[in-house]
Amino acid sequence: MKFYKYTGLGNDFVLIDNLRGNIHIDSSIAKTMCNRYFGIGADGIILASKSENCDIRMEIYNSDGSIGEMCGNGSRCFAKFCYEKNLIKKENFTIETLACVIAPKLNIEDGIVKDVTVDMGLPKFGSKDIPFKVNLDKVANYPIQVDGKDYIITSMFMGVPHTIIFTDDVEDEKVISEGKKIEVSEYFPRKTNVNFVSIINRDEIILRTWERAVGYTLACGTGSCASVVAGIIGGYLDSKVKVHLRGGDLSIEWNKGEHVQMTGEAKEVFTGVYEI
Repeated sequence: MKFYKYTGLGNDFVLIDNLRGNIHIDSSIAKTMCNRYFGIGADGIILASKSENCDIRMEIYNSDGSIGEMCGNGSRCFAKFCYEKNLIKKENFTIETLACVIAPKLNIEDGIVKDVTVDMGLPKFGSKDIPFKVNLDKVANYPIQVDGKDYIITSMFMGVPHTIIFTDDVEDEKVISEGKKIEVSEYFPRKTNVNFVSIINRDEIILRTWERAVGYTLACGTGSCASVVAGIIGGYLDSKVKVHLRGGDLSIEWNKGEHVQMTGEAKEVFTGVYEI
């Protein structure tokens, strides 16, 4: 089975062409492939499959073997992969995911995708959408307590569940120790991604993310979108924000009531053949 390794600001994925439908991946195989010692090594596996409603379908397996609804950094890698490998022969196309339909815009120079802007859809704030234990129309600036510590959170569904905490402390130790506990706390029936955000100014933030089913990640596209949205509805940020992640920068733009736009690079790292 031929595979391609891609990275979106350090968030890395194994991309596979499955348009013929002859490749079968399950939880166990995905975990082994993602293993950085006994497999290829990745945060997730993404298959390009046929779609009945869109130009192409994106199937995601997280590194723990669970199925992913959608992935921001993965979607940029996927769009670049589909165009440069001629799976899609047009610059504007639609991608089916379990969460929503994605419509990437490619910045192409000499046939090479330099960066990708992805329409990430609308954020959903209700408890039923996230889901969140307490029944609220909008989970914003809400107090919770996890492992004896108090937090003020904003949560939303941005393709996947995200929880945002604004803080001056985004040190690695804090993100890891507290993020893993919040992820699996009783407030979130389907777990949550946890984003710790430090505001530099109204158009610039630092973001560190504990990613559901993955761990401490170098970058999170949906987390960047959710964090900017949370900052805007909280009155802290303007409509266009640069997000500094461990693996690089993303540009996020959102006007209330409109779809969130995410722009960033994606790179092919290597290719190979994997025996299942």
